[in-house]
Amino acid sequence: MAKTEPFDTYSDAYDDWFERHDAEYALELEAIRELQPTGQGLEIGVGTGKFARPLGIQHGLDPSETMIRKAREVGIEVVEGVAEKLPYRDASFDYALMVTTICFVDDLKKSFEEACRVLRPGGSILVGFIDKESTLGQQYLTKRDKSRFYAVAEFYSAREVLELLTKTGFGKFQIRQTLLANEGEQNIIEGYGQGSFVAIQAIKLN
Repeated sequence: MAKTEPFDTYSDAYDDWFERHDAEYALELEAIRELQPTGQGLEIGVGTGKFARPLGIQHGLDPSETMIRKAREVGIEVVEGVAEKLPYRDASFDYALMVTTICFVDDLKKSFEEACRVLRPGGSILVGFIDKESTLGQQYLTKRDKSRFYAVAEFYSAREVLELLTKTGFGKFQIRQTLLANEGEQNIIEGYGQGSFVAIQAIKLN
């Protein structure tokens, strides 16, 4: 069952996070933008459009009626549905984006398989998430029961995400990380293991 209740109930709080954490939001956007392919994209778990809109992605999918309404208000073409059963034909998109979505799906492997199915040959998936093994990931795990959103979340490490992407037909990875553990000036670097937010681009191989 799609974990929509927190998003239906607290959509304003969801949007407010981006207002209160504008520096972190900007870094996450830039990490994704560095890996963003060209062509027609789909954001799976589009929410209120906080990533799709600035990234110029016109198509989105979400299970939350409240989020869908808000995303449509900013001009995104949104379809109601879940990641495990995408309501699109095979080979419909050049790339698919999932940002902070993977921890809320019921079956991540099936979600990646569906993303692969709707991608055109040579298309790519772009996954952005908080690494379970990072400093911030560990904080979220510790405090998850007190969170409106993360109480129902399943967190993953970068290694686990890469393994599942490999099993579902993806390869040729490019990785960026930000929200670094040090307290100095933040930037975006390659790889994972130092940053709490990780963005992975992977190519559909078959």
